[in-house]
Amino acid sequence: MALLTVRAAAERLGVGYSTLKRWVLDGRVRTTRTAGGHHRVSETEIDRLTARQLPDTRRRAGGPVSDDFLGGLSARNRLRGFVEEVRVDGLLAQVRLRVGDQSLTAVITADAVRALRLRRGDDALAIVKSTEVMIAKAEVTELKKSRRRKK
Repeated sequence: MALLTVRAAAERLGVGYSTLKRWVLDGRVRTTRTAGGHHRVSETEIDRLTARQLPDTRRRAGGPVSDDFLGGLSARNRLRGFVEEVRVDGLLAQVRLRVGDQSLTAVITADAVRALRLRRGDDALAIVKSTEVMIAKAEVTELKKSRRRKK
């Protein structure tokens, strides 16, 4: 039984390293630990995961998501992550994307979710194009109190 590193297993499965590592830590992927505490994935576990992904293999045959095809798009704020949750209600859908240790929520049309075939666990790319950025601080109430005292 051959054992693969998490990075090599992710490449074989066509998912990102961080995605497979998260699955390992969540207990969704069975691993063997080395004496040094590193995770190794067996060939049989790769086969089991590949069998679960069969409907998605047509879509992911090219490997991990690449944003090279977006070269002509003017938006440069591209955040790579994975789909944590998809909620569809009527004409709209809420998609929560995990980018590192942060969460980003987008409201898009339900048609777009169906066209992209977005599912939980998929690698995805958030493209942000905005003309406004708002920033808030927790001390805003403190500012109001100090202004009242000055009057």
